[in-house]
Amino acid sequence: MRQKKLLVFIGTFFNIGKFPIAQGTLASLITMLIFYFVNILLHTSCFTQIIAIIIIFFLGIPASSAGEKYFKKKDPGEVVIDEVAGQMIALLFIPLTLAYYFAGFFLFRIFDIFKPFPIGLIDKKMHGGLGIMLDDVLAGLYALACLHIIIYLI
Repeated sequence: MRQKKLLVFIGTFFNIGKFPIAQGTLASLITMLIFYFVNILLHTSCFTQIIAIIIIFFLGIPASSAGEKYFKKKDPGEVVIDEVAGQMIALLFIPLTLAYYFAGFFLFRIFDIFKPFPIGLIDKKMHGGLGIMLDDVLAGLYALACLHIIIYLI
């Protein structure tokens, strides 16, 4: 029972997902700010950032599954650990400026909300924790690619 509560706590990103409105956006915004300040204060390497994303992804799968059981619905809005992983991916390898980080935040939210192909397909066809995590990972990769194209063109 304790393990299930811990997984739900992780899945809701320390209860941020229980906020009454815009849980995913709030979790993404908080993730972006944490990622920014941790990178400034600790000068984390890309390798460290990737390891953190992998850990969150693999922890997010059982946490998201536990959240589905706990909230008794498919891909509950309260489960936002997927937004955390996707948002972190969207911010990889970019210059450490708030402007770029906010651009990564907005691009990730756009891809996460509108779910272009194949994100929407994964969201509909894959079930459980893996499906919950994968669509946001793809949204993060789309945002990452777009942001790097924008940076290159500027």
